[in-house]
Amino acid sequence: MIGRLDHVAIVAPDLDAAISLYRDGLGAEVGPVLDLPAFGVSTVFIRLPNTHLELLHPLGEASPLVGFLARQPGGGLHHLCFEVADVAAAVTTLQARGMRLLDPEPRPGAHGKPVLFLHPKDTGGVLIELVQA
Repeated sequence: MIGRLDHVAIVAPDLDAAISLYRDGLGAEVGPVLDLPAFGVSTVFIRLPNTHLELLHPLGEASPLVGFLARQPGGGLHHLCFEVADVAAAVTTLQARGMRLLDPEPRPGAHGKPVLFLHPKDTGGVLIELVQA
């Protein structure tokens, strides 16, 4: 069902410092900061030859990343994102296989494509996002 790795997401406690690290320190191509109020995050994509990194930062005190940073003040790995041909079909297949979704209704992600997240208790402790290719 899953296709190629779309991106690896990293929580950054200081978004400007993380952008500087990847752009100025490592010479990567860094996209614009996008605020995603529906997810409570600000996000920046780092373009790599074979995939992307996504830097995440809390957008307000109600962001789910506030709790993440309380547990891991230095930030760190948040999730892996894989492409699927059809997110709506993936919901049906995953639920039939007994897997839980954090939200069974796909929502538009950072690039306007439908996304959904699998419950990490069903995926070996790893938060997995699926994005429609």
